[in-house]
Amino acid sequence: MAHTFKGGVHPVYSKEHTSASPILEPRPPKEVVLPMKQHLGAELTPLVKPGDYVLMGQKVADSDAFISAPVHASVSGYVRAVEPRLHPAGGYVQSVIIENDYKDAGFKGPPRREDEVDNLSPDDIVQIARESGLVGMGGAAFPTHAKLRTALDKGVSTLIVNGAECEPYITSDHRAMIEYPRQIAEGIKLIMKCLCIGSAYIAIENNKPDAIETMKSVTAKTGIFVVPLSTKYPQGGEKQLIRAIADIEVPPGKLPMDVGCAVFNVDTCASLYRAVVLRRNLVKRVITVSGPVVRDHANILARIGTPISYLFEMCGGFTRRPVKFVMGGPMMGVALATTDAPVIKGTSSLLAFGEERAKHTPMACIRCGRCVRACPMRLMPLYINQSYGRSDFDECERLNVSDCIECGCCAYVCPSRIPLVQVMKSSKYSIAAKKKKAAKH
Repeated sequence: MAHTFKGGVHPVYSKEHTSASPILEPRPPKEVVLPMKQHLGAELTPLVKPGDYVLMGQKVADSDAFISAPVHASVSGYVRAVEPRLHPAGGYVQSVIIENDYKDAGFKGPPRREDEVDNLSPDDIVQIARESGLVGMGGAAFPTHAKLRTALDKGVSTLIVNGAECEPYITSDHRAMIEYPRQIAEGIKLIMKCLCIGSAYIAIENNKPDAIETMKSVTAKTGIFVVPLSTKYPQGGEKQLIRAIADIEVPPGKLPMDVGCAVFNVDTCASLYRAVVLRRNLVKRVITVSGPVVRDHANILARIGTPISYLFEMCGGFTRRPVKFVMGGPMMGVALATTDAPVIKGTSSLLAFGEERAKHTPMACIRCGRCVRACPMRLMPLYINQSYGRSDFDECERLNVSDCIECGCCAYVCPSRIPLVQVMKSSKYSIAAKKKKAAKH
């Protein structure tokens, strides 16, 4: 029996374009742009200057802040500039620009022996995760070392590895589970070692039977259990996974670790294995390039800092004029103002759409209740929308708008085309601004 949660929706998944497409590694671009903001947390400070020669994997930016992760050169070559450049989330961010010499000259340290890995302490693993620049590869890009450290401090006892990949189009995690499952399994063992726990669960939606069987074959008798999930969006949400697998509900205003659970993405686990065992810093990631107007859909192992336009060109361009680009999935992704920005650590997919993603004019709420039935957090979006409309943010807060995970289920099912996700985001911003103002007085 497949595990699931209450609520959610069933969008057209459109994964058939890339689910069987092997991960390709194209020739890297002539120039990479490494923004100083690639993760949740503090912006980084450049450690290099124009004219410096850098090796592939060399640290080029860092911060003293706890919630941060350093950035490393994804190619070898000369630093051409350190200046503001376009960021995929919008605006300009200070960036390190490296001209590729196509030598991939880098640190070639030998892999750690099995006995060396066995002798690593939890603190050692946390430190390696930090120095390697690891972040959550599912899209949230929360620094991995900070999550490991917090899980250690809170005594987490339940480890869930997210292989659900519930967003339409995206298949990068699916292909990772097919093509390098042992790296994922070994990375999970490292997290188990770090957190001093004896078991873990890999959650995979049942529309990926090949991934389920592959991961089962490499985790037999390891204390790692593969749990099939019903195919439903947003099955990959942390709180939904915890409810479906551990039958634990994360209370309003609380985080998974407050109830003894930690959730890591499958490719994050593989990245941890590469950092700990192979001594590889995070300079590449798998990205699904797809969408209705993309000519050749693909899963690409891209260098961090590669121009988005370069990857679309690698996929043959477009079959018709694109009108919208999205980084991430169509439900929770970020609309791109330009394809001149680079891919960053949190870029799981790049999608291009035609007129099918044209904007609709919202109409009045008809109180049909579809948004309530679809909400996986059991919120009341229609009442939050009403309160927002009259600027009653106290009522929005009472209705627990802060628990909204911005999954888009409510907007997806709304027949009136009300931009409910934007309503939720604006409400949370207004509540935070009000509290900040009150704290100053």
